[in-house]
Formats: sequence, C-alpha cells, structure tokens
Amino acid sequence: MSGPGRQSSRAVALGYDRERDLAPRVTATGGGHVAERILDAARANGVPVHRDPDLAEALAQLELWQSVPPELYAIIAEVFAWAYRANADHARRR
Repeated sequence: MSGPGRQSSRAVALGYDRERDLAPRVTATGGGHVAERILDAARANGVPVHRDPDLAEALAQLELWQSVPPELYAIIAEVFAWAYRANADHARRR
C-alpha cells in the first residue's frame, strides 16, 4: 500500500543461462507481498540481493521471461559483477 511516508516495494529476479540466453531475463517480478516472497526466496537460496529501486521499476516494466533491453546492459553487468563478487566472498568465508 502506498501513501505519504510509505515506500512502494518492488522486486525483480533475473536469470541468465549463457548457453541459451542472449541476455539476462526477468524470471520473477512483483510488488508488496509478492516482492517480499521473491526476496525471501532469494535469501533462503543464498542469492545476493541488490537494492536499486529505480532499476527495479525499469525492469518491472518488462514481461515475465523477457530479455533485458540493450539500454540496461551496462547497469545489469555491474549488478551481475557485484553478485559474483558477493558469492565469491561468501564462499571464501565458509
């Protein structure tokens, strides 16, 4: 629910199969309770969560399973690089 003093929550999950996909794809998207479920599932499965409300809003405009458009490649590459580093750091600490 949006209103004064409340921030709208939105979550978007991306997937990428380098052998099948030309670009990352939207694999889940939602707001409110659905966003919380997406975030809970990511955390439960050890998937790094990156917070960028503007990027989430841009990605939420895409259809489920739609590829990320070329104009977002650079920022998505930065997010994927961050996620790979986060996974590597986590693996080293184990």
